[in-house]
Amino acid sequence: MSLLTPYRSRTLDLPNRIAMAPMTRLRSEPDGSPTADVVEYYRQRSGAGLIVTEGMWPHSSGQSEARVPGLATDRHERAWARVVDAVHAEGGRIIAQLMHGGRKGHPAARIDGSVPAGPSAIPDGDVLHLLDGSKAAWPRPAAMSIGDITAAVDQYAAAARRARAAGFDGVELHGANSYLIHQFLADNTNLRDDRYGGSSANRMRFALEVVDAVTDAIGAERTAIRLSPGNPQFSMVERDPAALYRGLVDELSRRGLMYLHLTDNDDYAALTDLRPRYAGSVIANVGENRAPTSVTAAERALRDGADLVSFGRAFIANPDLVERIRRSLPLSAIREDVLYGPTAEGYTDYPCAASVVRSSR
Repeated sequence: MSLLTPYRSRTLDLPNRIAMAPMTRLRSEPDGSPTADVVEYYRQRSGAGLIVTEGMWPHSSGQSEARVPGLATDRHERAWARVVDAVHAEGGRIIAQLMHGGRKGHPAARIDGSVPAGPSAIPDGDVLHLLDGSKAAWPRPAAMSIGDITAAVDQYAAAARRARAAGFDGVELHGANSYLIHQFLADNTNLRDDRYGGSSANRMRFALEVVDAVTDAIGAERTAIRLSPGNPQFSMVERDPAALYRGLVDELSRRGLMYLHLTDNDDYAALTDLRPRYAGSVIANVGENRAPTSVTAAERALRDGADLVSFGRAFIANPDLVERIRRSLPLSAIREDVLYGPTAEGYTDYPCAASVVRSSR
């Protein structure tokens, strides 16, 4: 078995085992609608066995930064449908990632000017992009009320229905990398003493409520989730991730989801520990907080039990990544100075290997 081996399961039918990881690029319009450049960006990468989009906010109260895309309005839905159509026309498959910022956000970064809210009133501590093009520190968030939590669950489900209406092949819930679902799971961002905090069972309650609401809306076979057990990004703390995530993965396994997208960690070998507990398809991400995923590292993850492996930075700089792997061609590196920004530079202008070869003759 290799990265180029087709993969078929109860929920997936893919020509290879190479997934494109979700990556924030900040190329949307100020209202969160993807631009024509976004259409071209995903079209170029349609050779992936599966594309997972950058995270989209399911409601304006979950917008984490300026120019992060949304999937909450009719305009968003129509714009994303153009992306989906372009990918499908190339024979690709594309999943919408739903990403609620929770405590991550700023009134000057959000189209509705709202104050961010998370499980507890604990600030993020990093900086973010504002609508005027400047950056600022994340402010102190509010603590979500029970009503806020219920509304957020409903917002995920509503966005999932929009994703299906736009033609997406499914939805991935972002439960990783310090976003809202992860905030409920982690020790230092969830200090609640109600039914959403304290014990592991309570900490995982929000994640499971969101999963159940989305599966009710679009079906379990179209619903997936991404988790990053023990990920310390953005000051997240999970002192004993195994104790919580084993229980969470057991629950998820019973739900018959499309797949589990699992990020490995140097301090907690999540793939090794959790893969045997999950009955369905698993996508491994082994490059988070590490060097960019190499072909060697990806094939090792397949041997360790993953069904697919997601590549992030390699897909940014190599729109034809699958073909480069097929032909054992060298990979280009990303240009860090234009990783984020409103233009096509550093976004859709990375050449394919074939064009590089032609231009060198």
